[in-house]
Amino acid sequence: MSSTRKPVHLAVYDTLADWETGHTTAYLARAGYEIRTVGPGREAVRSIGGLQVLPDLALEELSPGDSSLLILPGADLWDTSDDLAPFARKAREFLDAGTPVAAICGATAGLAREGLLDDRDHTGAVSFYLAATGYRGGERYVDTDAVTDGKLITAGPTEPVAFAREVFRLLGVYEGEVLDAWYRLFHDSDAEAYAVLQKAAAS
Repeated sequence: MSSTRKPVHLAVYDTLADWETGHTTAYLARAGYEIRTVGPGREAVRSIGGLQVLPDLALEELSPGDSSLLILPGADLWDTSDDLAPFARKAREFLDAGTPVAAICGATAGLAREGLLDDRDHTGAVSFYLAATGYRGGERYVDTDAVTDGKLITAGPTEPVAFAREVFRLLGVYEGEVLDAWYRLFHDSDAEAYAVLQKAAAS
């Protein structure tokens, strides 16, 4: 791993949807990125799937200058309380500093409430889900699997593979036919794509 490559930070909090970011973090780690978890504090949190995670650092300790990317997974708490609003504010801090943010599922609603989707192309679970936040970015909603606008990636809850694809593209982990093959393998179960990946790995 390059000594100058900064870690990727994965937000973790109670009720996080643990299936939404697995492709992303697994293949970023394989590409040489250190994955560090960041929680509301340093206390353990528990995912929807019952997994207990002990954060590497607390949100207040995280600086955009120390990170390659902030990943915000979905969680029930995005819609049932204001507990995760500090993570949306941290996303604003990241974007203002030019550091990428990737949000999936309920995290897109958190960003909408923070006003971060008002002037950026984006997607989410469905347009009326985000409209219910009262945000002003409805005209920028794109009905597709995942969207990248500048340094911000958004995706709906059923698109973890497309979400990962956009992260890999933005960070330059995979490109061109290799990126396309990775997506076809994991999204479409296209066996022919495996050969492309094997060839790229051997080169």
